[in-house]
Amino acid sequence: MIVHPALAGLIAFAVLVAVWRVHSTRRLNRMLREPFPPAWRALLARVRLYGCLPSAERARVEFAARRLLHRTNFIGCGGLAVTDEMRLIVATQAALLVAHRDPRAYDALYSVLLYPTEFVVEDRHEDEYGLVTEGSRTLSGQTIDLSRIVLSWEDVEAGLAGDDGYNVVLHEFAHHLDHLSDGALTDGGSLVPGADRWHTALQATYDELCNAVDRDEDTLIDPYGAEDLTEFFATATEVFFERAGEFRAAHPRLHAQLREFYGVDPADWSGGR
Repeated sequence: MIVHPALAGLIAFAVLVAVWRVHSTRRLNRMLREPFPPAWRALLARVRLYGCLPSAERARVEFAARRLLHRTNFIGCGGLAVTDEMRLIVATQAALLVAHRDPRAYDALYSVLLYPTEFVVEDRHEDEYGLVTEGSRTLSGQTIDLSRIVLSWEDVEAGLAGDDGYNVVLHEFAHHLDHLSDGALTDGGSLVPGADRWHTALQATYDELCNAVDRDEDTLIDPYGAEDLTEFFATATEVFFERAGEFRAAHPRLHAQLREFYGVDPADWSGGR
């Protein structure tokens, strides 16, 4: 049988890809069996949330972080030179969200783009009447799709103290999980009487935030979360991890749902506020 040269080339390419995947999986499995390098732990000294982790929880987070580091490219933009410390700081905080859920949750993430500071994106919005508005926005983070997340390193560093409810890494990786569910985590369309506990708690706490913002009251969850349910979920995730004790006291219903969703209760960690 004579095989067309183009088809033969495709077959050879497919074989190479299959072999590469096998070797890559084996390398990953070998790496994940190895102890987390002490030098890496030293590079995470500035991350308060990492320092609060109980030993068993820390092992889970380190496992998920290593998987993310192995599979994802960290790319410096705007002249930023990315270091091992930067990669570790981002990956370890992102791992907090999936250590109990599924360490494979970020496998579709191809790249994390790091800018030195806030970055500008072009924006195009069409309203319900077809009116198109074009402009630009300055952002500290953006989840473009399942394959790309963009972060401002200046803002990543601003969230390292882990005690003020602001953490751009947690925020954007929460968006990634929402994208992974095709938006089902924050889809308000299914909110009807008798809806599941997750959506009921999310919507009720979102409504409380919106009402408090309208009254110009101080809120535990950043007012930015009142933008919509998508931003609310990401913003609430920041506070759930960073000001856990206060969050549990102020929003017990949503706290219970986030605790079940993430599989942890940061309020029980040492230093959980």
